[in-house]
Amino acid sequence: MENINNLTNIHPIPRIGEPAPKFKAITTQGEINFPADYKGKWVILFSHPADFTPVCTSEFMTFASMQDEFKELNTELVGLSVDGLYSHIAWLRTIKEKIEFKGMKDVEVKFPLIEDISMEVANLYGMLQPGESNTKAVRAVFFIDPEGMIRTIIYYPLSLGRNFDEIKRVLIGLQAADAFKVALPADWRPGDDVIVPTAGTCDQAKDRVDIPEEGVTCYDWFFCTKKLEKEKVEEALWKKK
Repeated sequence: MENINNLTNIHPIPRIGEPAPKFKAITTQGEINFPADYKGKWVILFSHPADFTPVCTSEFMTFASMQDEFKELNTELVGLSVDGLYSHIAWLRTIKEKIEFKGMKDVEVKFPLIEDISMEVANLYGMLQPGESNTKAVRAVFFIDPEGMIRTIIYYPLSLGRNFDEIKRVLIGLQAADAFKVALPADWRPGDDVIVPTAGTCDQAKDRVDIPEEGVTCYDWFFCTKKLEKEKVEEALWKKK
């Protein structure tokens, strides 16, 4: 396959609300057909710039250490870099045998890491951004729902490691918004108030302010909140663990 410098068909970055681009690939866990193999599950598809690099190593150790937490949320992890399979295997073995970081050691990466030396998948997902690098994928994170739709995209530069607390918060927020048909305010976490969908008509807006629903607080017609107990969120989201 061609190097990115010679590619003439550069794909645009996939957009939120679109189907996740399809591909087949070799990984450290065997061949995958994406996203078909993951139907019915959430997926976090993420890229890293290169094997045997320190920031990426810290991230892979963190992802691997949190894998069970993601599984409890019906979520699978899939990694990617533009390195080859044997490089992946050697790097992951080194992580397990030699690296210790923030109390994590002897960490075994069990989720698939895609071989993408052709840069085909990275190109398909807009992970190659020439302003940052022509030969390395930026730190992209794609949240893909059980129907194979892209729900959130986060990009980080090569020099900045990801915030894993935020990655998990986004996942929980997406699932909670789907489960309870609500919107979530800034910095929302389970147990915080949620946003009631905005009224669809003038009459509904007036009624909402004059005679608010039980348990709903309206500050104006467009901004109403209600309590959503943490226990209800946990019951709905973690019930498949």
